[in-house]
Amino acid sequence: MKRMIGLVVLLLSVGWSAAAVAAGVERLYILNCGEGVAGDISRWSPGVNEGQSMAFVDNCYLVKHAQGWFLWDTGIPDAVAEMPDGLPAADPKAVHWYRPKTLAAQFAQIGVTPSDIKAMAVSHTHPDHIGNVELFPQTMLYVQKAEYEWPGANGAPRFNPSHPVTKLEGDHDVFGDGSVTILSTPGHTPGHQSLFLKLPKTGNVLLSGDLYHYPEEITYKKVPNFDTDGADREEPRSDRSVRETQNQAQLWIQHDYTSGIKRKIAPAFYY
Repeated sequence: MKRMIGLVVLLLSVGWSAAAVAAGVERLYILNCGEGVAGDISRWSPGVNEGQSMAFVDNCYLVKHAQGWFLWDTGIPDAVAEMPDGLPAADPKAVHWYRPKTLAAQFAQIGVTPSDIKAMAVSHTHPDHIGNVELFPQTMLYVQKAEYEWPGANGAPRFNPSHPVTKLEGDHDVFGDGSVTILSTPGHTPGHQSLFLKLPKTGNVLLSGDLYHYPEEITYKKVPNFDTDGADREEPRSDRSVRETQNQAQLWIQHDYTSGIKRKIAPAFYY
């Protein structure tokens, strides 16, 4: 609940100056960063829908801002596109991923190169979100300090130590105009974060990272057993807070296949 309360307060406090929006986000591209099938969605909502499989998407987002390009999440590694059988999950309940399109190919369609990206951020460090971070070795990476310092497997670092990084300790206005704001929403992982965008025509959009994996999860008040919610587990992901958030912004659940297939995929864009 704490993570959502902070998010709601920020959304309510952000002004909607038309001039600020005009000078801010110009385009939002949705990139296909993976498709797959979850073996058992009760992995994300314990005790509910046990044994039920579900199609998932793994979207990334490219923002064209007046001050430069910004990338949110990097998806499954591009190398998976060369695997005929995709990338099976170690846990049969988890997602068997495929990569129909590489991130590099989608950048080429838009006419952008990795060196054009001014800044980037990942919602968290699970493999389906950081698979291509090192396609952008010189791009400033925004990540919560708690996530960056969270030990990986066998204590290994979660990122290449030489990659430029800004370690955040809370929310961050990327371009200083309120149009692209990283929100600290810990719980799924220690430094999980979400992204709030202001688009001139589409309106306000909240990219959820892995706060949720499919829409029904919001109403179940369940969290995955592998989440790091701590005390938040007593009342995880408050329905009331989510409804208040959705009054201020469209909630785009990044793994939601049903809504994801209805949205425009790059090179088409939102503005």
